[in-house]
Amino acid sequence: MLLGCIADDFTGATDLAATLVRAGMRTVQVIGVPEGPLPEADAVVVALKSRTAPVEDAIAWSLSACDSLLAAGARQIFWKYCSTFDSTPAGNIGPVADALMKRLDAGFALACPAFPTNGRTIYQGHLFVGGALLNESGMENHPLTPMTDANLVRVLAGQTRHGVGLVPFATVDRGAGAIRSEMGKLREWGKQYAIIDAITDQHLLDIGEAAALHPLITGGSGVAMGLPENFRRAGLLPLREDAATLPPHGGFAAVLAGSCSRATLGQIGLAREHMPSLELDALATPDAAALAAQAIAWMEGRIGAEPILIAASAPPEKVAALQQKLGRDAAGALVEEALALVAEALVARGVRRLLVAGGETSGAVVQRLGLRSLRIGEEIDPGVPWTYAEGQGPSLHLALKSGNFGARDFFVKAFNHG
Repeated sequence: MLLGCIADDFTGATDLAATLVRAGMRTVQVIGVPEGPLPEADAVVVALKSRTAPVEDAIAWSLSACDSLLAAGARQIFWKYCSTFDSTPAGNIGPVADALMKRLDAGFALACPAFPTNGRTIYQGHLFVGGALLNESGMENHPLTPMTDANLVRVLAGQTRHGVGLVPFATVDRGAGAIRSEMGKLREWGKQYAIIDAITDQHLLDIGEAAALHPLITGGSGVAMGLPENFRRAGLLPLREDAATLPPHGGFAAVLAGSCSRATLGQIGLAREHMPSLELDALATPDAAALAAQAIAWMEGRIGAEPILIAASAPPEKVAALQQKLGRDAAGALVEEALALVAEALVARGVRRLLVAGGETSGAVVQRLGLRSLRIGEEIDPGVPWTYAEGQGPSLHLALKSGNFGARDFFVKAFNHG
């Protein structure tokens, strides 16, 4: 293993893994804190469900994952979080980064969640989603991690006891050497973190090159674009043209959507016109088992030649009403548990291609199905690959989609890929 990665949710893990596969690294995603030997691969991504977990749990799981990756020979550790910097004022991005920095004796780490291909850019330390500041992009309404400040220097500084600096656009645009030099200056000035501006893929490649010798890198999947070439320059990674090859798919197909993001709501709206669709109402039926039973009754006789869609997504006002009724955590757990039960029923009825929208929903589904590792294949849209689970019950092709990712026709075209 060359690169060991820790991701704070399951869709983010597949997003990162897809980036590495696209750059020619054989990559395996491991579900949860590893138990036993890790699979053989150029890169292993440990997918945790730690984004909204208690801080102490997120730290403990991340450190255990780090120890497993180091024991398997990882030369560099990557701490992956969402490209919208999803976190609460208490963490978990900063606290986990602090713990990993201490474990690795790193002393300094960059932080760059930029992903220009999906509209995430950073300028003067401010994160933009498309043309909008983070706090005006819809993320201010996120049911679990509402983001109300686009200034990442300020956000990260509120989560860590260490100093946070900025490598601004004017420096980044001069290339890897300038970035490396500026990070060195920040470290001399007592900063342990640097938010790094990036608005193009070339910026990300240069940032990756500048961090070739860093024990720890933190960010979104975009900044990992430049890491495989570092290993090739060192003579450690051959060119691989088959890194994304998966076995042929078969069986029935289905979509499960739990995300309430604008992107997913738009994808559901278009998909209604192309496939049988059921929209569950958790506010009307605030019981996971009863909600799942509605979906299971509906799917009977509909699973067949064309994909089906089952969604528990809702607009912000309906999410707010459910949270007011049940509490924030209970409302999220209700939807996750219901869709996990539905996923189990779909697989039992012969579904072998399953697309899941939403990071928390994906985590619940994968855990319910008892999956421990996924091979990473071809991308459907940037950041969302097909994956393959084998040797863990029925062979299953899975696509785990971050709520904000994918074009509007994502659900419609997904089953023509891979």
